[in-house]
Amino acid sequence: MVKKNFYITTPIYYVNAKPHIGHAYTTIAADVLARFHKVQGEDVFFLTGTDEHGLNIQKKAEEAKKEPQIFADENTAEFKKYWEKLGIKYDNFIRTTDEKHKAAVQKALQALYDKGAIYKGEYEGYYCVACEQFKNERDLVDGRCPDHDIVVEKVKEECYLLKMSGDVQKKLIEKIKNDEFRIAPEKYKNEALSFLESQDLRDVSISRKNVSWGVELPFDKEHTTYVWADAFLNYLTGLGWHGDPKDIPSKWPADVHLIGKDILRVHATIWPIMLMHLGIEFPKLLFVHGYLLSGGRKMSKTIGNVVSIDEMLEKFGVDGTRYLLMSAGTFGEDVDMTMERMVEKYNADLANGLGNLLSRIIKMSEKLNHELKDYIGEKYEERTSTKEFYKINLEDINLCGTLVQIWEVLVRDDDKFIEENKPWELAKSDKDKFEKVMEKLILDLNLISELVIPFMPETSEKIKKALETKKAGILFPRIK
Repeated sequence: MVKKNFYITTPIYYVNAKPHIGHAYTTIAADVLARFHKVQGEDVFFLTGTDEHGLNIQKKAEEAKKEPQIFADENTAEFKKYWEKLGIKYDNFIRTTDEKHKAAVQKALQALYDKGAIYKGEYEGYYCVACEQFKNERDLVDGRCPDHDIVVEKVKEECYLLKMSGDVQKKLIEKIKNDEFRIAPEKYKNEALSFLESQDLRDVSISRKNVSWGVELPFDKEHTTYVWADAFLNYLTGLGWHGDPKDIPSKWPADVHLIGKDILRVHATIWPIMLMHLGIEFPKLLFVHGYLLSGGRKMSKTIGNVVSIDEMLEKFGVDGTRYLLMSAGTFGEDVDMTMERMVEKYNADLANGLGNLLSRIIKMSEKLNHELKDYIGEKYEERTSTKEFYKINLEDINLCGTLVQIWEVLVRDDDKFIEENKPWELAKSDKDKFEKVMEKLILDLNLISELVIPFMPETSEKIKKALETKKAGILFPRIK
């Protein structure tokens, strides 16, 4: 039987600085979904990587007195290091400085140029170096980029432009409306449509003449590729694509592009229009998540409300960090998290919740004469419905809702069940009832170990080991 493909991507991250908690949030979410689909028996391909060209990198490298490639190498190594620390298992890590990627980008741009989708012209606008994007004047706040709070540069230069308006814009609107190019949650679909229907798109610059750090245009060596045109194509080159629009990898289209809302507009306009010009199928789903806030404000070093990856790993461990990020709030909305609230949640859900439940069940199981695996395999109706709910939620990318369900239906309910049935007393007074009570608890614990695999793979293994050996260490030490 041929396995169903599941191809998921994160954005490729800009290497102007080391990875932060927002990068981790997106990448852990993609890892959770990749692991879930693997458990479902699908042929999964999970792509992440780094975006390493452009003026911002060139300037940052100059400030650090390093060659751009060395600067990019060092920061890319940091991303890989943190993904390993966080238990993220990707299938490919694409770098835009890879020679194969650059060759494919040149081939694709040549195809666009040959079709007349790219032409030479002049572009005038406000440019944000941090975004590597031109900004509309109406989007600026007192002449500053709303995302990075830096003064934008007014730029007028010769460049090559990608045709964005006319028939391609009309077709794109129809495809988004009909969910042929699905954008979720719904509010982001509406946001994209509102932008597309309110104006004729301006043709966008796909080259810079005075930026040396980038992929040379194959048809004009004086220009390098504008960073977005280079970066988007990673979603194809990461599958081994060589740049030929007629020779597309079998795993394309992507089942899920996972992105933050700050890059919705370019993913909902430039990327699909590039694909349309190339005659390549759209990705199936563009899923957009919100910002991570702290105390109701965007995290900022200036404000001093940044939560770092290292801080979380040191305090909560790998699976604790993964759990807290994925359960912080509805995936798709802005999520507010402070260290104080995370410590409270960690103690309530993990140390006093799942960790304590495992410890109690394993301790009481010492009074059983059978191996715990002998109890596993029975099917309860509620177990089946819990699995169905879990599957539906993860297919809908309801990550927080999935964890809430596991904790409500299993962890907290089993705690109540123990208090109501007092198995430690039944062990002395009613052996048959004790066995039945313990059978339910062992089955539930085994089910928890299955359901948390995508979110907390190490924890899943520890629970399974405890069920095999009737020994459980401290799963999550309490934080005082």
